[in-house]
Amino acid sequence: MHAKCMLRSVHTKTIRIREQTHRSLAEISAATGRSLIEVVDAALDALRREHFANSVAAQIERLRDDPAAWEEYLSDAELTSVSDGIDR
Repeated sequence: MHAKCMLRSVHTKTIRIREQTHRSLAEISAATGRSLIEVVDAALDALRREHFANSVAAQIERLRDDPAAWEEYLSDAELTSVSDGIDR
């Protein structure tokens, strides 16, 4: 089934947004060829990812504030072949 047809079959809700927000969404929609719903979904996904990244960063900062917990974390991280990208 084509993506646009699938979107029509999904239950939707109406929300109020500022006119400028709607204009911005419409501009992105026109520029990308995506529907307004797809643009909003992509924006929400980006916001969720940003929130997750900020949450992980805050947790890591709390670990760093506790030297024993931080060393335990680093020791555990060395046992895996998957890098977390955090330097000592």
